[in-house]
Amino acid sequence: MADALAAPPIVYALALVPALLWGFSPVLSKRGMAAGGTSLQASVTVVIVDSTLFLIALAVLQGGDAFAGLTMETLGVFVLAGVFGTALGRLATFAGVDRVGASVNSAGVSARPLFATMLAVVFLGEAASLSTAVGIVVLVAGLASLALAKGGDISGWEPYELLFPIAAAGFFAVGNVLRRYGLTSSDVTSLEAVALNELAAMVVLFGYALARGRVGEVLGSPRETWGYFAASGTITAVALLSLFAAFGHPEGVVAVVDPLAATAPLFTTVFAYYLLGDLERVTRGVVIGAALVVLGVALVTSGPALLATLGL
Repeated sequence: MADALAAPPIVYALALVPALLWGFSPVLSKRGMAAGGTSLQASVTVVIVDSTLFLIALAVLQGGDAFAGLTMETLGVFVLAGVFGTALGRLATFAGVDRVGASVNSAGVSARPLFATMLAVVFLGEAASLSTAVGIVVLVAGLASLALAKGGDISGWEPYELLFPIAAAGFFAVGNVLRRYGLTSSDVTSLEAVALNELAAMVVLFGYALARGRVGEVLGSPRETWGYFAASGTITAVALLSLFAAFGHPEGVVAVVDPLAATAPLFTTVFAYYLLGDLERVTRGVVIGAALVVLGVALVTSGPALLATLGL
């Protein structure tokens, strides 16, 4: 069993790239927030950068064949995925970075598989294994540790504010379920799916800013904040492409790729300790909580295969 789950070095590298980049991205977002940016500005900036990069990639790789033959159902699925998994998810994510800090927020958002598993059990009738149940318990224990850790944003935060990254995790889970359905029920390519997702989110975010009269808030943000959020968007795009490449590799075993990509909170904790010392407090409880979340995610996403690999 362990040999069956082995993968070539390129797969490990491709899976670790998004973990490393998603671990660093919240540090940039926190700097942007501290410089006067807002969650709406961050979400809009990131989605503009993402959409531009993905459209360029589509033009180069698929040319005039991009989006050809897609049905209205497929478009609708990815529009909904963009609303939940990108627009709402990122708004909640950036609000969480601003309120609880990059390290705590990253660990909270990583609880996404908890919600994805619950959705799969309730709506898809999938059975939950014992390792999945154990993983959920470990993951919840990690979130509890984060809530009690007295770490994160140096100005302090209330336990209820942990709901922002947890809400983001829920939105991302809904988006992922929709994307999985769209990818398996149509001939859409991964790159087309990501581009549709980001374009839909961009329309929603701009519409929200217009409807709420917050365009001035976005455009009037300090100049230096745009650089932080643009860099975060570029990193996000590269991380997504690397993750898709890992899954698309002939030997890109999910049981290997998922747990490695889910180690992002550990990288965020390290980066926050060294790069955000003036904005965040990385306590022992934050480290323990992040580690428990990562372990819980590994058990939830790849529990049976992971335990078999370890010979348990």
